[in-house]
Amino acid sequence: MGNLIWFQNNLRIKDNYSLAAACTGERVIAVYFFDPRQFAVGTYGFKKTGKYRAKFLIESVQNLKDNLAKLQIDLLVFHDRPEHILPKLLEKHHLHKVFLQKEWTRDEVNVLKATKAMCDAKVTFLQSYEQLLFHPEDTPFSSFGQTPDVFTAFRKKCEKYGSVKKEVAVPQARPSENRITNNTTVPTLKALGFDDLKIDKRSAFPFTGGEDEALSRLQDYFWNTQKLSTYKKTRNGLVGTGYSSKFSPWLANGCISPRTIYWQIRQYEQQIKKNQDTYWLIFELIWRDYFKYVSLKYGDKIFHLGGILDREYEWNRDLDLLEQWTLGKTPEPFINANMQELLHTGWMSNRGRQNVASYWAKELEQDWRMGASYFESLLVDYDVHSNWCNWMYLSGVGNDPRDRKFNIKRQAEMYDANQTFQHLWLT
Repeated sequence: MGNLIWFQNNLRIKDNYSLAAACTGERVIAVYFFDPRQFAVGTYGFKKTGKYRAKFLIESVQNLKDNLAKLQIDLLVFHDRPEHILPKLLEKHHLHKVFLQKEWTRDEVNVLKATKAMCDAKVTFLQSYEQLLFHPEDTPFSSFGQTPDVFTAFRKKCEKYGSVKKEVAVPQARPSENRITNNTTVPTLKALGFDDLKIDKRSAFPFTGGEDEALSRLQDYFWNTQKLSTYKKTRNGLVGTGYSSKFSPWLANGCISPRTIYWQIRQYEQQIKKNQDTYWLIFELIWRDYFKYVSLKYGDKIFHLGGILDREYEWNRDLDLLEQWTLGKTPEPFINANMQELLHTGWMSNRGRQNVASYWAKELEQDWRMGASYFESLLVDYDVHSNWCNWMYLSGVGNDPRDRKFNIKRQAEMYDANQTFQHLWLT
C-alpha cells in the first residue's frame, strides 16, 4: 500500500512525524502546493505572502525536494489549489492515506475542508501536532480550554508537569524502483508574481530558507561561536546577525522543529555551559508554544478586532497614517528605522516589533489588524499564531495583563543609545 504526505509548514525530513508515518507504506509520494490564495491581496490591501516570504519559501521547498530525493522520495510541487490537484493525485496513484501536519487556523482549515470534500470517501487524512514543543498529550492541561490566559502560569505548569518528546529519526531511503515520474518544478519568484530580489547588505537576516541552512545556523550559533551562552544578554540587539538566534524563519516554515532546538540546548548545557542564557532560549520556545495554544483555545477570535478579550476600543483606519507607518515616515526616528528595515529586508528585531506595534495601536490608535496584516505580508518569519497573538497582546486585546504602552523615545535611548541602528537605516 502507498501513502501520500502533504507538506505544509513542516518543510524538513528530520523530526517529522508525518514523514516517518508515511514511510511505513510500501510507496510514498510527497506533495507541496504554492496555493495562489496565499499570494493574493488580503482584506487590508497587502499581499498575504510578500516577496521576502516567497523567496524564503521557494528556497525551503527546493531544499526539501533535494533532501527527499536522497530518500528516493519525489516531491511533487504545484502552483495551484490543493483541492484541484490532490484528489486526482490520490486516484491516479491508488492512494488512500494522506499524512499531514495538524493546522487549526481559519484559512488552513477551510483549505483542508475543501480538499476533503473533493476526495473519495475511502481517503483518510491523518494529522499530527508537529509544530509544538509540548505535544498536547504531554501538557498538564486536559483540554485546550484549560490553557491559562497568562503566559507565566502556562510556562510554570509546562516546565513542572510537561515533557518534550524525543526527535523522530530521518526515515531510511526508499527502494528506488518505487519512485514515480516527476516533471514538476519549484516555481520562481517571477512565476509567483514578484521581481527578483537581492539581499540588502545591511540585513540582520542574510540567510536562505531550508532545513540545511537551519541546521547550519544551529551548528554555528551553538557550537562554533557558542553565542548561546550570551543569548539573554544580547537578544535585544538591533544590528548584525549575532544578536539573537534568528531561528524564527526556519521554525515558521518548519525547516527545523522546536524539539530539535530544545534537545540541542540540553546537550549544550551538558557539554559547554548551563546558565540563564541557555534557559532563556527555551523560555522563548515556550512563548512560541503559548501563542499556538492560545489560538487553539480561542480559534478565530485572534483575528477579531476586540481580540480574545472582546474589548471595544475606538479604532481608526487612516490610510495616510498607514502609508507613513509602512514607509517609515512617522515623526519618530526609532519607529522609522525599524519600519525601513522591514521594508528592505523582511526582517525586524523583537525589540523593534514591540515598539512599532505599540506605536501603531496605542499611539496612533489605528486598527491593529492592519498592522498585523502588513507584518504577515513582509516578515520572513511570519507565523500565524505568533503574529496575530503578539499583535493582540501589544494592542490591549490579548494576553497582556498589564496592557503596557511603550515609551518610544525611552526605548530608543535604552536600545540604540548611540543611534547606530537609526543611522544604518535612515542615512
